[in-house]
Amino acid sequence: MSHDVRTALKLAAEVDQPAFITVLADAPDGSDGPLGGMPFAVKDNIDVAGVPTTAACPDRTEPAARSAVAVDRLRAAGAVPIGKTNLDQFATGLVGTRSPYGACHCVASPEHVSGGSSSGSAVAVALGVVPFALGTDTAGSGRVPAAFNGLVGVKPTRGLVSTRGVLPACPSLDCVTTLTRTVTAARPVLEALTGPDPHDPYSRPMPTRLPHGVAARMRVVAVPNRPLDLDPSYAAAWASALDHLARIAHVVPVDVDPFLAAARLLYGSALVAERLAAFGDQLNGPGVDPTVRRIVSEGGRFTAGDVFTVQRELARLRSIAESTFVGADALLLPVTPGHPRLADVAADPIGTNARLGTFTNMVNLLDLCAVAVPAGDADGLPFGVQLIAPAFADGPLLDLAARWTGEAERPVAERGLLAVAGAHLTGQPANADLVRLGGTLHSRARTARGYRMYTVDGPFPRPGLVRGSGPGGIEVEVWDLPAAAVADLLPGIAPPLHLGPLALDDGTTVLGFVADTGCADPTREITAHGGWRAYLASS
Repeated sequence: MSHDVRTALKLAAEVDQPAFITVLADAPDGSDGPLGGMPFAVKDNIDVAGVPTTAACPDRTEPAARSAVAVDRLRAAGAVPIGKTNLDQFATGLVGTRSPYGACHCVASPEHVSGGSSSGSAVAVALGVVPFALGTDTAGSGRVPAAFNGLVGVKPTRGLVSTRGVLPACPSLDCVTTLTRTVTAARPVLEALTGPDPHDPYSRPMPTRLPHGVAARMRVVAVPNRPLDLDPSYAAAWASALDHLARIAHVVPVDVDPFLAAARLLYGSALVAERLAAFGDQLNGPGVDPTVRRIVSEGGRFTAGDVFTVQRELARLRSIAESTFVGADALLLPVTPGHPRLADVAADPIGTNARLGTFTNMVNLLDLCAVAVPAGDADGLPFGVQLIAPAFADGPLLDLAARWTGEAERPVAERGLLAVAGAHLTGQPANADLVRLGGTLHSRARTARGYRMYTVDGPFPRPGLVRGSGPGGIEVEVWDLPAAAVADLLPGIAPPLHLGPLALDDGTTVLGFVADTGCADPTREITAHGGWRAYLASS
């Protein structure tokens, strides 16, 4: 793969499928910076000054007066835009075929779709034309083509990257995303893109500290507690992915039905009216794709009351989904249920596309961030999964994605580590003491073998960990605390609990809440529950 602008321009002009709508013959020189001289491609719903932003609609011919904020920030970091890439028209689709400029296909098979809507951007990176490309991801438009072409697709938290200068699809949900070959390559691009924009009403700054409940090091990953509706080859690839996950993280099963129900709302409810409001005035031109016109026009049949009704339902589902991230750092899902052929889309353009969004549509609706990563193959074609986490967990999620791909993780700065197993867990009554003392969640973990858990007496319900011949694997959280904070905690620790060394399942030992051996009363043992939260839920 070349990082030379001149070579990238030549390759872009020679690509044997319609990945590019416009190649910039007069691409400017790069400047010094972390991305100095690096060529990149821009999805053609993102403005580049002097070039029409077609959004794959040839009716749009007016050149953009200025570049999008995202493009300007990359140029300020030294990168050079070399072309505008094909997409599902008006960023409405996950197949990569809804374009009058031609349908892109998977780089591994001319019979299979490339995925969309960021189809051309994915193909440009996968073919080695550019080291990275910009896409957008409202419903999966960056993650789906990444998965179908063996790439890393980063969908950051909504608002971290300005969408000013991006043709809106769903303004409240739109995200500028990156497509790269590796997690390592994505990091400096995302750093250059991230930053508040006072002129973008949807812009949000990255907090100076991780939000409460987000661990600096992700070690516990949730997975569906039941089989998913996947094509046979995808079911086999998904099983292999779960095996790989078990080698790099602790796995916990969860109910993903609230996530999937939220995903169905994006196009199956009044929420589709936001697309009509965003670009419905452009649907009457001769260059509009009939499938796009049909989908978006459906938004006109809903009332304002319908919108508020679905917003209440979405709020309910969001509240349920958030509970997943109390006991887990991230959620692993396939990106899609299967990989359709171009012929499948031609036979059923709406149904085939809708199925592709089964596991992606809900991420922005639920205010989550996500990274799509390669996960082997299915019938010889690239197969991808996605790691999903709460808003503003982007940094730790990238580290988890790097662990998945075998790349280097960034070190986590530590002060003093304390393991808690009961009343100090996130959401439990004494957790506020850790937050008040300046604590942040370092990681979710499990004890090493040899621990048992018992209920113990005290001022409020709490457990005690006793080391002996137990099976281990008991849920704990490791908190990062200022040095003086531990001393402040000591007066409030009532016997039989005390602070002592606690061994974790990764081979490390930290200070933790443990109990005297005299607490090992068989009638009060709760080890079989696997943790204090599970015990409370059962009782």
